[in-house]
Amino acid sequence: MNSRKQHLAAFNRLLDIMDDLREKCPWDKKQTLESLRHLTIEETYELADAILENDLNEIKNELGDVLLHLVFYAKIGSEKKAFDIGDVANAISDKLIARHPHIYGDVVVKDESEVKENWEKLKLKEGKNSVLEGVPKSLPALVKANRIQDKVAGVGFDWEEPSQVWEKVQEEITELNEEIKKGCKDSIESEFGDVLFSMINFARFIDINPENALEKTNKKFINRFQYLEKAAKKEGKELSEMTLSEMDVYWELSKKIFK
Repeated sequence: MNSRKQHLAAFNRLLDIMDDLREKCPWDKKQTLESLRHLTIEETYELADAILENDLNEIKNELGDVLLHLVFYAKIGSEKKAFDIGDVANAISDKLIARHPHIYGDVVVKDESEVKENWEKLKLKEGKNSVLEGVPKSLPALVKANRIQDKVAGVGFDWEEPSQVWEKVQEEITELNEEIKKGCKDSIESEFGDVLFSMINFARFIDINPENALEKTNKKFINRFQYLEKAAKKEGKELSEMTLSEMDVYWELSKKIFK
């Protein structure tokens, strides 16, 4: 592995390249904070995919893409005389020191849960009006629900036992079934949302990340369905022309391959 000196040299090299690109490359010269935003989101999702695939080489590559974007934003910030990469690094360093008094102060904590509780209390002392202010509005709904529940739990608004949360899930499913019988779409949608929210909460209690769990199921389904498509083509068949029972034969085979 590289030494700290080599790390700094590599980072300086990236900063120099960013300076060159911003000065000489027609595409890089045109970019703004706003134009990079959607690209950054895309790169972040690509990193997330690599992590789920546990592809360490691809994780390294995607981290590089994300790092480039961070350096790019800082470069634009320096051009606007608003901030530079040093300000960014110092700001996060100051924040980390302030929010880890059990490391850089005299606060004593017994476990991870106390660290999270202290973190949220410190954020409120910094001027936040609500623990939920730190949840980005543009987060996907599933991720947002998970973050909301995690945040409120950090200040003690939480269930005590997983069994209580599971009872809540069952209660919400019962209420959903009642609304389905009544047939009011708005009420069904509302209750369906409650079911999802309670399931996401239960996932936290059994130490499962719901976003990761769902995405792994997505990938599993895609692999199984594509196997079904390939198997049908080998026999010269089109899925649209097959019966469900015919497709189910290949589907069961795919389940043995992609568990």
